[in-house]
Amino acid sequence: MDKSKSYNELLPYLFRQEYAKMTAVLCRHFSLSHIEIAEDIAGDTFLKASEDWAIYGMPDNPTAWLYTVAGNKIKDYFKHKSVFENKVRNAITPVDTDFEKDLEFNNQIIADSQLAMIFAVCNPANPIEAQIALALQILCGFSVEEIANAFLTNRENIKKRLQRARTNLRNDNFEISDLTETDIKTRLDTVLKTLYLLFNEGYFSKTNSQLIRKELCTEAVRLAVVLTENKLTNTPQLNALLALMCFQSSRLEARTGINGEAILFDKQDKSLWDKSLIDRGNYYLINAFDDTEISKYHLEASIAYWHTTPTDDNKWEHILQLYNKLLLIEYSPVTALNRTFAFSKVYGYEKAIKEVERLNLPESNYFHELLGYLYSNVDIDTAIQHYTKAIELTKSKIEQETLKQEINRLLLLK
Repeated sequence: MDKSKSYNELLPYLFRQEYAKMTAVLCRHFSLSHIEIAEDIAGDTFLKASEDWAIYGMPDNPTAWLYTVAGNKIKDYFKHKSVFENKVRNAITPVDTDFEKDLEFNNQIIADSQLAMIFAVCNPANPIEAQIALALQILCGFSVEEIANAFLTNRENIKKRLQRARTNLRNDNFEISDLTETDIKTRLDTVLKTLYLLFNEGYFSKTNSQLIRKELCTEAVRLAVVLTENKLTNTPQLNALLALMCFQSSRLEARTGINGEAILFDKQDKSLWDKSLIDRGNYYLINAFDDTEISKYHLEASIAYWHTTPTDDNKWEHILQLYNKLLLIEYSPVTALNRTFAFSKVYGYEKAIKEVERLNLPESNYFHELLGYLYSNVDIDTAIQHYTKAIELTKSKIEQETLKQEINRLLLLK
């Protein structure tokens, strides 16, 4: 691979992987109270990389280069007298900050900084949904479109929500500091929801050219594991969420084909399932039931557990019962559709079709995909109609190609 190609491929990847992490490290390391300063420095760092690497080629250790440049940039930023006087003075804590110190980074420092930032951003000064949206943007690097998809709303609503949330944080004297036990307990639910959405975007991306973004799944698991190391955050809900992530991650390799196409559960090669991740999921699931409290994470993890069991004896009856309980705790159209898939395994396709049609979600591509799947065994022409509608509604190119392949398969059966 030539240097130009390496640079063109690596820099966008590093931006997705390191920009949000760098923002968190800068904020924590230099005690910034304005997130925007760290974001500007991180952005300038990647801009310099795009300029320098195009001319001189990539350094031997690109990640270390980025953090070194970021450290130098922020020190220069603070040293510049006019900038210090006009923009920075109110954004620092002079007593606690040594701007001459080098920027340190390693996996532990990055993880600690990200978690500290998540808890700081999940501030009750904002409504819960605004806290989550801001955390997804700042800490997870989500675009406005990705956040809008996560909340099933439009881009403009998310833009306004993010703007208000940032203003509220500034007005509330945002800072990354040691949180009290009460702070941690009151913010933990929001932090878990953020990690849940981060994992979901990786597990089934709605806005990317890839169906699966493994780096997001890995990041969510890594941060969740760090939370298990603190007795205040190592709760049954966290363990249930980690169990869910492990069970789902165990099937990642089997969910796509060699060309990136989606492979439905029924057709997955079970030999590709990661047994070690299933074992880890079992470990966390057992820990999750140390308490009598049952959350949505417990139910979803239990559903994922049954999906990974090798036997089919009563599997779908158990899964259907769990979906029934989950819908009572937290209703969502996606959960209702997933329940109907399980329903079809227990009661057959024709009864399941009636269940799906009663949901009446004509603008959902998943609604039409499921009807296409169910009608494939009943009425091929109707199945093709629904698959065609699903192609129109989905933004995912991978999904579109997968559905086209399914239509072609059905046409051969006519």
